[in-house]
Amino acid sequence: MTQLTLGTDAPDFTLVDQDGSPVSLRDLRGQSVILFFYPAAMTPGCTTEACDFRDSLAPLQAAGYRVLGISRDEPAKLRAFRERDALTYDLLSDPDHSVHEAYGAWGEKMNYGKVVEGVIRSTFVIDPDGRIAHALYNVKATGHVARVRKLLGLV
Repeated sequence: MTQLTLGTDAPDFTLVDQDGSPVSLRDLRGQSVILFFYPAAMTPGCTTEACDFRDSLAPLQAAGYRVLGISRDEPAKLRAFRERDALTYDLLSDPDHSVHEAYGAWGEKMNYGKVVEGVIRSTFVIDPDGRIAHALYNVKATGHVARVRKLLGLV
């Protein structure tokens, strides 16, 4: 697994959102973007993280950040997740995990004492020029958004 580092170009992608509409990173140039990769919609840890981003969205948006969540879930499940938890940002579908791999958010990890291959919960802050400003790997769902806000000076 190759991890992205500060100052490198963020890998471009086009994925569909919860409504089946395409979202391209290239189209977001000029904006700061927070991408968070999570294992599966509607699971306890992912719900905690997604709701924490929802609850912090106002100060993040006020500071100019666009938040996007990415998982391997299909759009219909993402739409149900977004509606169930009143998530107010887009969720993107990456079923073949190619974007996960490009960001280093897919690989071997420990799960209940066993080495498995899967999603590595990760968050990336991308600057308006499309470069990685922060790359956070193996994050915990609980308290992670507070850490991101502190890192961005938005406490």
